[in-house]
Amino acid sequence: MRHANGVACTADMASNSGILIPPPAPPTMAEGTNDIRAIKPPVEIPNPWLWVLWIAGVLLFLFLVALVVGIWLAARQRRNIPVPVPPHVRARQRIDAALQLIGDPRAFCIEVSDAVRIYLEERFTLRAPERTTEEFLRDLQETAALTLQQKASLGMFLEQCDLVKFARVEPPESALRELHESALRLVHESQYDATAPLPPADMPPIPPTAAQPPVEVPRS
Repeated sequence: MRHANGVACTADMASNSGILIPPPAPPTMAEGTNDIRAIKPPVEIPNPWLWVLWIAGVLLFLFLVALVVGIWLAARQRRNIPVPVPPHVRARQRIDAALQLIGDPRAFCIEVSDAVRIYLEERFTLRAPERTTEEFLRDLQETAALTLQQKASLGMFLEQCDLVKFARVEPPESALRELHESALRLVHESQYDATAPLPPADMPPIPPTAAQPPVEVPRS
């Protein structure tokens, strides 16, 4: 007998042949729902402003590093730059150091007179070191850098130094110390404006002298 249902026909055929064929299993959940997929995790959308913040942070860091290094280098350079010493300070130091040569009158007078000449050139831009005493004193009369009293004192100082340097005069130590004091007084008075009153001296006061006795040249 033929059954309309295919399953029944298969069962009959299996029974007739002596082989038992189990009926087909019902469709599973996975087979019945194979068109439904699992939920995917959310996709992270990159934020473009994040890169901007990173770049800005790096640039700010580099700027701070450069600023700190620049400040450090500037401070180091200021420490390495020597403070300029005023001409009158250098002149006084050299004149005082010349006292070590007071046992040699000629060397002492050369050192003291050179210190005064270099000071006058640096202080008043006078061409003092390379000119003779006569040329220098003649040009000095045409300038207002020094007062008349200072010019007279300077002229006598240079002439007495020339006597020792060129005439081989050997004055006593007391006369050399007077030259030393005269040089210090000239530097101290001329370091300020000639038309302004002198401030209190920062050195032991030396009584001014209108003229100093010239060094006597021994006669043969």
